[in-house]
Amino acid sequence: MADEFIKGFAILMTGGLGWMTVAGWYRTPSFEGAQLTGEVTLENPTVFDQAALMLGDVFFWFAILGALTFWVLIPAFDELREYLDERSA
Repeated sequence: MADEFIKGFAILMTGGLGWMTVAGWYRTPSFEGAQLTGEVTLENPTVFDQAALMLGDVFFWFAILGALTFWVLIPAFDELREYLDERSA
C-alpha cells in the first residue's frame, strides 16, 4: 500500500506544481492581486498561450484523477479481487 501512496503523492505533487506554475503565469493580474483561480487576463492569446492554458487544465485534472486512482480505485479493486477470490474458494 505504501507503493500506491507514494505514486499517488508523486502524481499529486507533479500535477499540482505544473498547474500552479501555469496558473501563476496566466491567471495572476498583478503581484498584489495574486490568485491562482482568477480569470485569464490575455486579450489576444497566441497559440502558445492557448496551449499553456490547456496544459494547465491537464495538469490540474492529472493531479486530481491520478491521486484518486492510486489512493482509492486501485486499493478498492484489490480488496474486491481478494473478496471475490475468498468467496469462490
